[in-house]
Amino acid sequence: MNDIIEMISKKKEIDPIIREELRKIFGTRGIKALAAIDQQRVKKYLDFFVVTGATSEYVIDEDFCTCGDFLFRGRECWHLLAVRLAIASESFKRENGWYQDRWKI
Repeated sequence: MNDIIEMISKKKEIDPIIREELRKIFGTRGIKALAAIDQQRVKKYLDFFVVTGATSEYVIDEDFCTCGDFLFRGRECWHLLAVRLAIASESFKRENGWYQDRWKI
């Protein structure tokens, strides 16, 4: 995985060859992660990365995700993968503000 991230970081893009490799390695998780990047659903707030999924937004902080898959299985989910790929390719949407401020009343 580190080799792929390094290749993406150098090119600042996820080319078709790398996309196919991600699909082979990660299967459905890779496909969902790439779709999130393509659809600009990976956002960088001042405090967290947030990935919009099918039913909710998930907060990613370093190697932690708030989704049920991560919490239940304790393994890398597609949200974490999407953030890692988005950082390497600089393909995330920057939000000017703190995510936690969205919840203040």
